[in-house]
Amino acid sequence: MASPEEEALAEQVGRLLARAGAVVVCGGVSGVMDAAARGVEAEGGVSIGILPGPHRTEASPHLTYSVPTGMREGRNVLVARAADAMIAISGEFGTLSEMAFALKIGVPVVGLGTWELHRRGGRVDAFVAARTPAEATEAALRLAADHAAGPAAGTR
Repeated sequence: MASPEEEALAEQVGRLLARAGAVVVCGGVSGVMDAAARGVEAEGGVSIGILPGPHRTEASPHLTYSVPTGMREGRNVLVARAADAMIAISGEFGTLSEMAFALKIGVPVVGLGTWELHRRGGRVDAFVAARTPAEATEAALRLAADHAAGPAAGTR
């Protein structure tokens, strides 16, 4: 369950992404996901929820589109695969799995008050850590543009 502070961060991120013209893909239900969709909606943007269950009845009412999957946590792979960049806000193990899938497939991740990764006793800097919604959004948009351009961008 997200705190009011975490939901406020997510709503602001949603607003900023919508203002930038980004399409926001999320897990589509409650908490941070609902707050991000609420921010997108408030700015007239587009949000897509990839739902864990088989029915739209669980979807945030603020989503533009919802995709029921019936895959439960397995839908986290779809969320990661649909992204040009991911912003992870706070989160539990589901967020951690989305981050891991994204990192595994090369989708850049920006963290805002989320997990720290450690390996063999040392911190792993696998993603950009942002301190504010504006920092997170700016980093994600920059990384998304680079990711969407592909590895061969700028070469002939």
